[in-house]
Amino acid sequence: MNASQTTLWVWVIVTLIDLAVRIAAIIIIPRNRKPSAAMAWLLAVFLIPYIGIFFFLLIGSSKLPRKRRDKQERINRLISEGVAGMNLDHDHTAWPAWFASVVELNTRLGAVPIIGGNTARLIGDYNASIAAMAAAIRTSTTFVHVEFYIVSFDETTKDFFRAMEEAVTRGVTVRLMLDHIASVRTVGHAETCAEFDRIGVMWHYMLPVQPLKGKYQRPDLRNHRKLVVVDGRVGFMGSQNLIDRSYNSAKNLKRGLQWQELMTEVTGPVISGINVIFLSDWYSETDEILSHERVAADTILSETSEHALECQVVPSGPGFDGENNLRLFLALLYSAQERIIITSPYFVPDEAMMYAITSACQRGLHVELFVSEIGDQGAVYHAQRSYYAALLEAGVHIWMYPPPFILHAKHFSIDDDVAVIGSSNMDIRSFSLDLEVSLMVRGHTFVTQMRQVEDGYRQISRELTLAEWQKEPLRRTVLDGLARLTSGLQ
Repeated sequence: MNASQTTLWVWVIVTLIDLAVRIAAIIIIPRNRKPSAAMAWLLAVFLIPYIGIFFFLLIGSSKLPRKRRDKQERINRLISEGVAGMNLDHDHTAWPAWFASVVELNTRLGAVPIIGGNTARLIGDYNASIAAMAAAIRTSTTFVHVEFYIVSFDETTKDFFRAMEEAVTRGVTVRLMLDHIASVRTVGHAETCAEFDRIGVMWHYMLPVQPLKGKYQRPDLRNHRKLVVVDGRVGFMGSQNLIDRSYNSAKNLKRGLQWQELMTEVTGPVISGINVIFLSDWYSETDEILSHERVAADTILSETSEHALECQVVPSGPGFDGENNLRLFLALLYSAQERIIITSPYFVPDEAMMYAITSACQRGLHVELFVSEIGDQGAVYHAQRSYYAALLEAGVHIWMYPPPFILHAKHFSIDDDVAVIGSSNMDIRSFSLDLEVSLMVRGHTFVTQMRQVEDGYRQISRELTLAEWQKEPLRRTVLDGLARLTSGLQ
């Protein structure tokens, strides 16, 4: 065989392999995947084949490893057992007509029923929320459960660490979990781990990527939950991580960035549901079932006044069959009758959510969206901007929270009845890839607190108008569109 024939055969073989890969991609990639995500992956494979295939093999599956998925059935049983005894006798006559179906949806998805007799206080001051959590830990007598996406020992959090140390000294069991990848790349992580060990906290990474230790899953799957439970009688959850509000990052410090958060302090029987989320995550990482640290709902003091709140915990993440948080949000968006007010730092909705929001405007509802005027993550920031035109044209009022603050709070309210607060952004990552936890609350007093928070945002924010947006330079809107395409790579 001469050189020209060899070259021809090489060309034929390479062409056939390339064709086979493309055909395989068309067959494999769309399977059980949203059309937007499938299209993004197909574009990547067709336009940059070697790089696209590599990244698809690396992060193309949003599922947890088989061993962890097999645990989910046991986790669901743990959740069900952990909330056994919750008082399900509610005055349904006081509920909006649509509310019972949303409660049923959440219960089927996350296994946690709704329960009354609770109180909840919103805390929008960054340092005050850390101080409140530290104060609660100082009252602990049996156990403290701490779970955050990012944990760091620094000047802002040192009193929280001191409170944990004092609890350990008193004989209280303090357990702490932090996301592996997110925390490892945080400034001062080695010192933080050393402090855990010094004060005697029992701690574990969540979703560790440690292949040499036999621990591996898709490296961008994250446990994004933020919660604290003290003795099963008081709990905290929301958007805030346990770190200085600058995240101690050189680039953030250079830009003067400060994170604005919202946390809620909760008491009442719903603490049983929040606590069992921690217990299930602990079991996921350690195979240890902490039955002795499970608190039955009927043993927790209930609020009996007319201001008592009905609360439902909604866990979500790739371990569940459905996108629990997305389904909750969509159900509420379609149920709203008067107004919808959304706060989300990373707002990259899928097609279903865009239809729900724009349809709400077309139904005559007042819809507002609070976002940051500047971004800390370039790709997400530009993907988010790509939706502004359609939202403004539909009639959504978009409020831009001013720099140097990053509005990182995650909550929304509908009408005067219901509000949701938690760790979940309104983007594809939070819906499909991250483990999140949300708290749905029905009660006028809580929604009134949420309205006060929203009023505070509105007072210092500026409203983005359609006329202003139409003057955006073409180069920026093109970049926004490209970022929107890549947002589907999940």
